[in-house]
Amino acid sequence: MEKLIITAAICGAEVLKEHNPAVPYTVEECVREARSAYEAGASIIHLHVRYDDGTPTQDKARFKVIIDAIKAACPDVIIQPSTGGAVGMTDDERLQPTELHPEMATLDCGTLNFGGDEVFTNTENTIKYFGQRMIELGIKPELEVFDKSMIDMALRMYKKGFIKAPMHFDFVMGVNGGIGGDMRDFVFLRHSIPADATYTVAGIGRYEFPLAACAIVDGGHVRVGFEDNVYLSKGVLAKSNGELVEKVVRLAKELGREIATPEEARRILGLK
Repeated sequence: MEKLIITAAICGAEVLKEHNPAVPYTVEECVREARSAYEAGASIIHLHVRYDDGTPTQDKARFKVIIDAIKAACPDVIIQPSTGGAVGMTDDERLQPTELHPEMATLDCGTLNFGGDEVFTNTENTIKYFGQRMIELGIKPELEVFDKSMIDMALRMYKKGFIKAPMHFDFVMGVNGGIGGDMRDFVFLRHSIPADATYTVAGIGRYEFPLAACAIVDGGHVRVGFEDNVYLSKGVLAKSNGELVEKVVRLAKELGREIATPEEARRILGLK
């Protein structure tokens, strides 16, 4: 079994300091949270960026400042910018961080009802556009899937040449409007991807650590972080992203799985 790749989604676009005071907005706060996750064992930093007041942005210049600062603190970490951005952003706005030529970036594979009137739109043409851009720039896409139909869309895009193999999926589970976070749901998604594909599981809220355990045992990989969950346990706020990563490392140790370094993660994901 390959070593475990841990991704830390350190801030997201929606979670606020009102949810947890440690949620990072500023450059310095993002560096602090990235370093805490990296030092705890994360190989990948999944990155949204904010302005200092917490407003989400896909501005290329803001991404560059924060990526450069994280790289100065954690030189070998893999930084994976989000192209999801926030609800209502245009495709070109969302794609701005790809102009910085990261090793990886996310590629959302379908539309989702987030709740109320919020719809996270990813049309077929959007997915094609994003996939082609990443091929042209040599960026490995992490295929964000919120239910089984999005896996099917990714496989269709692969057959049409907009996504290259081997594919790497992120099962985002427990989001309002998407698939649930039970073991049944995990098994369903797990057995719906190609044999040569890799995957990460991102359980939202209370699903984070039970799904992490499923992925650890199965040979998959794990994402944790404030974007997905701000609690270390029921009613106990995590003090940092690093605390969430440390909990996964403890789980992996108990279950006999070693943790991948960034260089080992690059090999496993075909980034080098």
